[in-house]
Amino acid sequence: MAVPRPEVQSASPGTQPPAGLPPAARRCFRLALATGLALALGYGLNLGVPFIAPLFAVLLGAQPGPPPGLKQSAVLVGFLMLSLGVGVLLGPLLQLAPVSALIVIALGLFLSNRIALRGGKVMPGTLLAFGFTVIPAASCVSQALASALIAAMALGLSVALLCLWLVYPWFPEEGAPAPADTSANAPDGDWLSLRATLIVLPAFLFTLTNPAAYLPLTVKSILLGREATQVSLRNAGFELIGSTALGGLCAVAIWVCLSLAVELWFFTGWVTLCALMLASRATGARPSRLAPTFWINSLTTALILLGAAVQDSASGKDVYQAFAVRLALFFAVTVYALLAMRLLEARRAPAVGVSAPGAC
Repeated sequence: MAVPRPEVQSASPGTQPPAGLPPAARRCFRLALATGLALALGYGLNLGVPFIAPLFAVLLGAQPGPPPGLKQSAVLVGFLMLSLGVGVLLGPLLQLAPVSALIVIALGLFLSNRIALRGGKVMPGTLLAFGFTVIPAASCVSQALASALIAAMALGLSVALLCLWLVYPWFPEEGAPAPADTSANAPDGDWLSLRATLIVLPAFLFTLTNPAAYLPLTVKSILLGREATQVSLRNAGFELIGSTALGGLCAVAIWVCLSLAVELWFFTGWVTLCALMLASRATGARPSRLAPTFWINSLTTALILLGAAVQDSASGKDVYQAFAVRLALFFAVTVYALLAMRLLEARRAPAVGVSAPGAC
């Protein structure tokens, strides 16, 4: 879903893009360089959850046009804090009255998906989904962990916004047309919101069995639910499973290359190179028969897997075993999402008599 952006401003003198560089190439370099810079700052500044910064950079940078302005950025960070604050309140409720808490969380997920799909506000909807899932799950471990996650996510979003603006003047998007409004209409938007909610809920319930270990699974399921609303049912199998597989392959390749020299700048370089390769397909700088969402979700999957692997290594865990288990869970939730899509659309088709967007 494309997020409407304000009018694109001209590049400032002295930061003109290279002559003849097409808009798709500029978007590609912006996305890759902002992702690498956010990763370097996230780990260099020792944020609580360092991979959140490059993850937010990808989610924000994947949209055409300039990054959010100062006022929009402040609103976005404030909305994130408010959303995560709701999650803190849900934590004790989840322990004392789990059924009531799960109903509230399900309604919150539906609302977040509705904001993203019908309102066209993808990033606020995603942040709200994090608040209704990630923070309550962390609160089940301890309020201190939840508070640390809130601080890390707020800092990560701020770093991502800073990196996008540091890179944008070098690769501005001059004279690009404003993206079209692709928000879903009311009936289809509500149905797709419900479908995305049902995709996320089982992964969230599984995360509650061991929140400290399975929080990345919830993050993946939220992004997967978004992706599932943007692909046709006919192509969903290849796109959902394929993007997960490619993301896992990229994460393995970067981890192997990182073993050559365990340095932050080496890590940043490999991730930037991977982001550049995937972004070139997503932005159209290099032709691709696959949708941009395929390449973007491959990149986000790789970042989540790498971030979790770095944390496993720092805590002395068996990185390869944990990586294998985590990737297997990613595939499991992806297969579930695919089966849920097919089952729900099969039950809906006789009732409506026509195929919904994303269902054919």
